[in-house]
Amino acid sequence: MGELLTRVWENLLGRVHGPLTFRLILQPLTAAIIATRAGIKDARRRRPAYGWAVLANRVSRKELLREGWKEIGRVFLFAVVVDLVYEVIEFRRIYPGESLIVAAVLALLPYPLIRTLVNLIVRCFRRYVARKSEMHGLSGC
Repeated sequence: MGELLTRVWENLLGRVHGPLTFRLILQPLTAAIIATRAGIKDARRRRPAYGWAVLANRVSRKELLREGWKEIGRVFLFAVVVDLVYEVIEFRRIYPGESLIVAAVLALLPYPLIRTLVNLIVRCFRRYVARKSEMHGLSGC
């Protein structure tokens, strides 16, 4: 078991260098773009922060996770496929468990964090603009 964990750890760390390194930027960036769009929509609809809602709201948790998966699922699958290609090139072998770990870190992990932050930032900004316009007697926004 110790040898397996050592190999997995070394393989995961080794992915930072070598072929297809661009995926380490491309996949989180794609997840960030999708999460940003969703966070802005959430703020406009006055929905609670996604990450918090998933953790705290038992009633709608399943629906929220389904919605998030619908948006990020393709990015995750793309991340898995690209990592499998990397494994074939680099190791001449496929380690599907490692590909799932890499895809989860690169695609799934950034999504709820960024979606939540964008929602909170947009809502705070909108409140700030609304207060400023009220102070200056402006309407609309």
